[in-house]
Amino acid sequence: MAPGEKIKAKIKKNLPVRGPQAPTIKDLMHWYCMNTNTHGCRRIVVSRGRLRRLLWILFTLTAVALIIWQCALLIASFYTVSVSVKVHFQKLDFPAVTLCNINPYKYSVVRDLLADLDRETRKALKTLFGFSEVTSRKRRDTESENPAQKGIQPKFLNTIPLLAFNENEKGKARDFFTGKKRKVSGNIIHKSSDVMQVHKSKETVGFQLCPSNDTTNCATYTFSSGVNAIQEWYKLHYMNIMAQVPLEKKINMSYSAEELVVTCFFDGMSCDARNFTLFHHPMYGNCYTFNNRENETTLSTSMGGSEYGLQVILFIDEEEYNPFLVSSTGAKVLIHQQNEYPFIEDVGTEIETAMSTSIGMHLTESFKLSEPYSQCTEDGHDVPVENIYNASYSLQICLYSCFQTKMVEKCGCAQYSQPLPPNANYCNYQQNPDWMYCYYKLYQAFVNEELGCQTVCRETCRFKEWTQTSSLAQWPSEVSENWLLRVLTWDQRQQTNKQLNKTDLAKLLIFYKDLNQRSIVESPANSIEVLLSNFGGQLGLWMSCSVVCVIEIIEVFFIDFFSIIARRQWQKAKEWWARKKAHPGPEAPPSQQGQDNPTLYIDEDLPTFTSALHLPPALGAQVPGTPPPKYNTLHLERAFSNQLPDTQLTNEF
Repeated sequence: MAPGEKIKAKIKKNLPVRGPQAPTIKDLMHWYCMNTNTHGCRRIVVSRGRLRRLLWILFTLTAVALIIWQCALLIASFYTVSVSVKVHFQKLDFPAVTLCNINPYKYSVVRDLLADLDRETRKALKTLFGFSEVTSRKRRDTESENPAQKGIQPKFLNTIPLLAFNENEKGKARDFFTGKKRKVSGNIIHKSSDVMQVHKSKETVGFQLCPSNDTTNCATYTFSSGVNAIQEWYKLHYMNIMAQVPLEKKINMSYSAEELVVTCFFDGMSCDARNFTLFHHPMYGNCYTFNNRENETTLSTSMGGSEYGLQVILFIDEEEYNPFLVSSTGAKVLIHQQNEYPFIEDVGTEIETAMSTSIGMHLTESFKLSEPYSQCTEDGHDVPVENIYNASYSLQICLYSCFQTKMVEKCGCAQYSQPLPPNANYCNYQQNPDWMYCYYKLYQAFVNEELGCQTVCRETCRFKEWTQTSSLAQWPSEVSENWLLRVLTWDQRQQTNKQLNKTDLAKLLIFYKDLNQRSIVESPANSIEVLLSNFGGQLGLWMSCSVVCVIEIIEVFFIDFFSIIARRQWQKAKEWWARKKAHPGPEAPPSQQGQDNPTLYIDEDLPTFTSALHLPPALGAQVPGTPPPKYNTLHLERAFSNQLPDTQLTNEF
């Protein structure tokens, strides 16, 4: 073997074996763990302490198990060629349906309460338009004016006078009752449409509201139509009168369920008035709710179509209508949830008499995310407004509750068309003479969002909505009108003694078009899972990092880093304490160091012979001199003790 090969073999024998050439599996695994890019295996080897090594073994084995599981699922999903189809049929809960006659009370029953108001309204019509109300002969006989009442001064027209305003005469108005002109001061609010005005009249009708002790701070409301002015004026006095009538008496003056509902069918089965729950509305009288979760049961329908919904025939009784309070004939219907308050006056749908109204529904359920994604509320417990309604929270309930609470605070009484707050009474002339002025001013501030109700009230995060599609058909038909009306009259013989005609009846059908329920669910666009996935993708793409790598970074740069700092600080503290115990006396002043020498020239470069020559001597130090040489050492000693004869010098030199 050549000498070079012998040297290489000797070096190779002495160096440790690496990689596949390792003699044992243990050495091979040790080499792999020290050189691999999988951080967990390396941390198992380099970690100090049994606990850390055990934790890294657990982390690494868990990661390996998760990888195997996820990869198996991905492979199984990739090679799966079958498909699955899920068809789900369910019974949809039928919503609550509230029905109201547009006319709240039978006119023959409330005529005595409204006699003075009706008489003054007819006088205002005659003065304004030059004619009296045209009524049927039956009403003319019962409403003939008593001669003893001709000399009575009007009470309602004096309280809130009806006025005619001419645009050519600013600051003046003509009183309808006296015919005289009077000065008008204060704010004038025109209650016309903001969207469209067909024509602009030179003369408008309205009324003036003033505080009892201040006629200079009045609010005048004008209307582009005399019809609107008369109805609004009548409605104000009507609410004042009805607010003083007890609730039981008002229920008796309105329609019963047996009178309102003539026939009823639901899901192919017969129903009657016992399936309806009484709900008394201040402006619509007795209303009745079908499927109001009575006895904790909610009706459901198993199929779509008009044959499997609610079918009712309603008795309207047009002869009992108040001519000044309502100007249309029919009923109002509202579809809502069982625990929801029916705002029939806001979102109710009117149905006509002598017509069949079909309403097809689609159910949509919405789920919104609460804070921080939106300002919605779950049940209204975090809204600082007291719920005065006996129903679950909604945005409308919050707004009306807020307005009614402000009404009680500022006006001292509650508005008649909404429920009563605790320890409050409805407004009336006797106890609150200025309530109309206060109400109109407060309502104007509410519309202009000056009360703060629109700020504090929030939408609900979960709600149901029934999208409706309505259609009309003439009912009853001419060929079936004769026998159908006779049979219905016979069915209603216990409730009414008159012969029914088609203008007294209205047919209503409410049904699901199909049983497909649409759900609108909000979900966060950036969830924790997506955020972690994005972080993992970026770290893996640019730095080849994984969860195990992140744990390693936390261990090294947080746990180990701070532990080293803490250990050094603890060691310094121990050394300081040891020095303090060893030298209890005062500490000696520190000796002067090289950097404290003012004559010392600091040169950052390495010293050389030339730079060393420029160093100044230390102060007070003696520069050592070079000792003189010993000259006797320069003499050559004789190598031999005796001089050879031939090397001796002669005297002649």
